[in-house]
Amino acid sequence: MSSPGPVGALSEDSNHSIRSLVQKSQDAREQAYCPYSKFRVGAAVLTSDGTVFTGCNVENASYPAGLCAEMTAISKAVSEGHTSFQAIAIASDLKDQYIFPCGVCRQFMREFGLEWDIYPTKSDGSYQTMTLDELLPHSFGPADLSARRNH
Repeated sequence: MSSPGPVGALSEDSNHSIRSLVQKSQDAREQAYCPYSKFRVGAAVLTSDGTVFTGCNVENASYPAGLCAEMTAISKAVSEGHTSFQAIAIASDLKDQYIFPCGVCRQFMREFGLEWDIYPTKSDGSYQTMTLDELLPHSFGPADLSARRNH
């Protein structure tokens, strides 16, 4: 069910398998608060020490005030002291296409590096494997701010 991709942090038989991470993102999707769009999204992020944090989208009547699932999961991890990540799986109810992180989420993830794996999924649990660098090429990150100060 997986597509070829870069050398990944996870495998089908690792302690924290891709399938397990995908399942956790699907479980998190069930908690989505989306009364306006009815578009449920869940995410599960794996930290470098093997801890998994989940999140779901949380909408707000003032649309810009809502949170995406990826940002919720990463914020939960950061609030517990984790800032190094191996992978994130993202789930939705889309049947015929994979769910990819929005541009804001891609930039939010970028804060924590480029070389972690992203697993966009379909509702049946199939997934693709890619890196954040593939999803957000030529990105702006923390090093760009320090380079600016040196000029």
